[in-house]
Amino acid sequence: MKIAEIYRFLDALSPFELQEKWDNSGLLLGDFNQDVHTVILSIDLDEALIESIPENTLVVTHHPIIFGGLKQLRFNEYPAKLLQGMIQKNIANIAMHTNFDRTHLNTYVAEEVLGYPIVARDGFVAYMEVNDTFERFAHNVKQAFHLSHMKVVRCHDHLKRVALTTGSGASLIAEVEAECFLTGDIKYHDAMEAKTIGMSMIDIGHYESECHFGDILEKYLINLGLSVIISPSKNPFTYM
Repeated sequence: MKIAEIYRFLDALSPFELQEKWDNSGLLLGDFNQDVHTVILSIDLDEALIESIPENTLVVTHHPIIFGGLKQLRFNEYPAKLLQGMIQKNIANIAMHTNFDRTHLNTYVAEEVLGYPIVARDGFVAYMEVNDTFERFAHNVKQAFHLSHMKVVRCHDHLKRVALTTGSGASLIAEVEAECFLTGDIKYHDAMEAKTIGMSMIDIGHYESECHFGDILEKYLINLGLSVIISPSKNPFTYM
């Protein structure tokens, strides 16, 4: 099957036009006329993955390997080192990032991972009705995401409405209308802002909140008759 056919299928599933202006989703490496028989699904690309997969493979990733403007390709640096290996093996790459967050990932994490139906949406923010104590809800979140430890900003003893943005969504704090906001990559100054406006926050991890990308997408792609493999993407962080 040609990459152009797969791209059209993915675009119908999660339109690339829904991505944020700063994002770089779409076909990042390869040729629309290229034939592929195998599709690898992964959050990211790394050297081990590139070395392990066969030539003429399409890798559909969540995060774009090319994000900012590339001014040079130095093959001892990121991302050029990875791109060199991909080009040598004729490996193509399509990224589905913020468009997929918006159409699928937030929904899956809320309903399938946490077990709460989404009651409202506002762009990249999904809202859930929780009606539970902060202590009990936080404990459930920790178990659901398999977190060894958890950062929280606690401003409430009881939670009714909780907001969710997978990945790194702390920049949306001012737009959130809930007692608690779940997202990853919460920084010190994000926590200070949340504390000031009286919003509880729970850091659910960037990797931990997005690691289901392949599981979600696989069930759609196998209907195309392609060989679909979910890469066991690894969290670059280890916790001690």
